[in-house]
Amino acid sequence: MEIVRWVPLFIFAFFSGWFLVSYLTIHPLKMSRSLLLTILCSVGAVVILITLFQDQYLYITLPLILVAFIAGYSIRTRIFLNTPDCRTCPLLVRQTGDPGGGHTAVIYFTHGEPETYDPIGWINQFREFDEQGISFIPRFVRPIFAYQLRKGYLRIGRSNHVFIHNQMLKSLERECRLDGDETTRFYVSFLDASPTPKAAAIQALNEGANRIIVSTVFLTISNHTAEGENQIRELDIENKFGIPVHFTSPLYDSETLKLMFLERVNANSGGFDKSEVGVLLVGHGQPDEWDKEWPTETEQELSFREGVLDLLAVNGYRYENMSLAWMAFKEPRPAPKIEEFVKNGVKCILYFSAAISADAMHSQYDIPALINRAKIPDDVVMKNMGAWNDDPIVIRAIKEKIDLFLND
Repeated sequence: MEIVRWVPLFIFAFFSGWFLVSYLTIHPLKMSRSLLLTILCSVGAVVILITLFQDQYLYITLPLILVAFIAGYSIRTRIFLNTPDCRTCPLLVRQTGDPGGGHTAVIYFTHGEPETYDPIGWINQFREFDEQGISFIPRFVRPIFAYQLRKGYLRIGRSNHVFIHNQMLKSLERECRLDGDETTRFYVSFLDASPTPKAAAIQALNEGANRIIVSTVFLTISNHTAEGENQIRELDIENKFGIPVHFTSPLYDSETLKLMFLERVNANSGGFDKSEVGVLLVGHGQPDEWDKEWPTETEQELSFREGVLDLLAVNGYRYENMSLAWMAFKEPRPAPKIEEFVKNGVKCILYFSAAISADAMHSQYDIPALINRAKIPDDVVMKNMGAWNDDPIVIRAIKEKIDLFLND
């Protein structure tokens, strides 16, 4: 009969951990049910402990509860981190050796971010870093990371990232048509949304493309750009079909893209004298451990943003009222820089999510939240310039990279 007391205690403690992970990681529409089950299991464990066990058993029962809770938490975490990527690819029906129909396919490749909460992109990122031995968030903490991601979505409602990139692709195609290009076909693809680069490449092949240009709409060379490139190279297109595949470089060396920042600052300085305008370019940032694996990412991001500041300075804005900051992992953070501007007498501060190609969680929530930590007087005007977005200058910068191959 002794086991009658221990088994339900273990079960309730185990499922307290299990349902806690479920609550932390599940879709918002289901999180209330998971939270209720977590509470019920926790209460059940406490009730059994109080009613069926005497004080002298606490030295046994409390460690048992902890072990059972950790077991449930760990197993459910493992299941969460093993969630399969269910995004699908079309079937490749083109026969090996088929030369195609004579048109060029441009695969517009960028990060992608689901419109609503979906952690699969980060789960894939966790897997990649684990395989490469790159240290990141400990496994035990990753459900809490997912919870923070979901909380961000709940605050902003939805991410506009995919929507804006689809608009940018339409703008890019329109510019090509205005240049007289009536044959090139355009395909969007995302690393963390659908369709994937592999899916877009298969569609282009099935439709008879005899040349593929992958437009890499990122700022820097990174694990993100490498992952998309690997997806396409896995198809072995050049060997199987005899058609060339070109990858444009990211935009860190684009002088045209830098002009967008100048134009946007000029348009949003609100009539203030240039000496009273502050500009903060917030980069993404990556851990120092990642710099060993991808040393160019931080270098390219810094070089690009420093170039933007140089351009602004040439056009009359003061260096002492402009600076760089990082969203994560590196210093300085945005708030101290904002406060420095205020001390300098700046009356209007414009801040950019400088490395983000289209509005996303970072530009809609994370970076504004960091900015809001600064102590800012009421008479100082603050403006969020957001990400690059569907700006004509941005489209021109992307098109210039593609034209290097289209006009070759």
